[in-house]
Amino acid sequence: MRRRSSSSTAKCTPRRRNDSLGFDEFGFALSKKKEQKLQHRSHDYSYPQPNTVRVKELCELLSYWNGSSFICRNQIERFIRIGIPPALRGQVWKCLLNTHTLRETSSFSYQRCLREIREPLVDLGVSEYSILSAIATLNETENEMGTTPSPPQPPEASVLSCSDVAIFRQIALDLQRSFPTHRSLMGESAEAIEGQAKLFRVLTAYARYNPHIGYSQGMSYIAAVLLMNLTEEEAFWALVALLETPKYLSGLFDHSMDRIQHQARVFHQLLKHRKPLLSQHIEDLGVSSLHYVMPWFLTLFTSLPCWDSVLAVWDVIMLQGLSAVFRVGLALLQLLEPRLLQMTDEALLLPTLLRVPVEVSQHCVLLPALWGMEVHEWEIDCMNGLVLEEASAGHHQQGTENVPLTQQPNTEDVRTGKDPLAPAPAEDAKKPAKKEMGGGAKNVFSRILRVARRLLGEVGGGQSTESQPSPQKSSPSTGRPPRARTSSSLTRVQIRSRKKSQKGTFQRSAAGRSRKAALPSQDADGGETDAGTEAALKRRSSGPVGRVARRRGSHHPPRGRSLRLLRSGTRPAPAPGPSTPPPDINDSPRTSPVRGPSPQHRTSDHTIHVPENVRESQLI
Repeated sequence: MRRRSSSSTAKCTPRRRNDSLGFDEFGFALSKKKEQKLQHRSHDYSYPQPNTVRVKELCELLSYWNGSSFICRNQIERFIRIGIPPALRGQVWKCLLNTHTLRETSSFSYQRCLREIREPLVDLGVSEYSILSAIATLNETENEMGTTPSPPQPPEASVLSCSDVAIFRQIALDLQRSFPTHRSLMGESAEAIEGQAKLFRVLTAYARYNPHIGYSQGMSYIAAVLLMNLTEEEAFWALVALLETPKYLSGLFDHSMDRIQHQARVFHQLLKHRKPLLSQHIEDLGVSSLHYVMPWFLTLFTSLPCWDSVLAVWDVIMLQGLSAVFRVGLALLQLLEPRLLQMTDEALLLPTLLRVPVEVSQHCVLLPALWGMEVHEWEIDCMNGLVLEEASAGHHQQGTENVPLTQQPNTEDVRTGKDPLAPAPAEDAKKPAKKEMGGGAKNVFSRILRVARRLLGEVGGGQSTESQPSPQKSSPSTGRPPRARTSSSLTRVQIRSRKKSQKGTFQRSAAGRSRKAALPSQDADGGETDAGTEAALKRRSSGPVGRVARRRGSHHPPRGRSLRLLRSGTRPAPAPGPSTPPPDINDSPRTSPVRGPSPQHRTSDHTIHVPENVRESQLI
């Protein structure tokens, strides 16, 4: 067979096939062109084969392999990018999966487990070397155990339960479907019979090793690929490492198939954010992500027609774990995107996804797209959070709809504090309650805002939350408490500059007057003027500031009044009746009242206090 250059950018040139052997270099039976389409298998491989120098370097790296070493990881990634030789692939997988350490630290014995399984199977007349007869026998045994209860057995007795028989029958059925054209599993040859027996033993041993998962669809394909490159016991521990390690496939396989459905939704969210047009087109045609993601992920893309691409994809998965599974899926959809967007029928789109065309799955086409596709762990975590948020929102909405009207929260529960996130005003109780989605960020923010307003209203003595004062600005001088002021203050320099730049006065509109009359009077900093403390009244009783404050309490001066008139201290006679000067802005309910006059509360020589009515644009 012709060797190729190690460069991954070389053109795709099909390799020659040796038709006299009957099998290709990876063990798949050779067939004609028409039969290849039916079997969805291509024998035209285009993977780059490393030269002898790089093979020697890889052997040296594996001899002193340290899985925790950053240098070893970088070196093995370099070889995976170039291409792993088929003869060394099994050794590379064992190093990446760390099967030796897993086997040494585990108390599970593979050989003892096989003896415990084989004894009751022999009693039933079932042998792993005759799978066809084993299926019929296990089926009859399962029916008999389902109708008649089994007598109690001592704990040390090696017996099979009804669930064990069902698992073994399912494994025997899947052996006929796993790579029927590979020489280790097809036909009645000695190699095929031994290969089927090995696969049966590995899968049954894992079902006994982890009874919580048992056996799930797709495991037979994964175990068969491992047996093609490893020995029987090594394949078992490699299967354990793949299915038990969180980095790899522990989030895909379970007995109820809930995990793989969750990961399919995560992939759907990732595709929606990466390629929204393609995702929407697939949804419009009625194809769910579960239809093609589950077969891809459960078999780790072993359905691809080019086996050299399958093994190269497995190399990347062994290196990077579950994130590489998402990368392969996105790379396939990226290559298929132009073709899929032109399809207008589900009957054409779904078969294309399930049976990827040969020209897309070739090694020289798929692997460059795979290495060019980046998927980070934080992206998967974000998509996983979106899926969980949607699921929780759906459960919350469904639970709210199923609750009877008598159990719905009422206004009495809101007032008593049983539901702090519900609105507190009395008028909201008369309106019908609206359902809210618990997962929306906007809804959560509005609920928190309502709680804050209600709490501020309770602290402020029942005042309306619509007229809460704005946050008070701190004093510019550090280490000194803020100075109490009764109104806005401007320096003389600022007033002179505004006098030169502004020539006229601002006339209030009729709409502005009506809106101002509807709201309580406030000073410029937001403090309300309907109450005040004794200390604030004492500070305002003398000086030009006191005169301005008393004039403000009696009536509102006209808007066109000049600042020169305010500075001169001239004011009209106050109207008869009690006047209430505005309180100090520091006398809010959140601060303690001022005990007495302090030098810090005196008016500065460089500050002029302006009433609220006079805006900045009125300063002449």
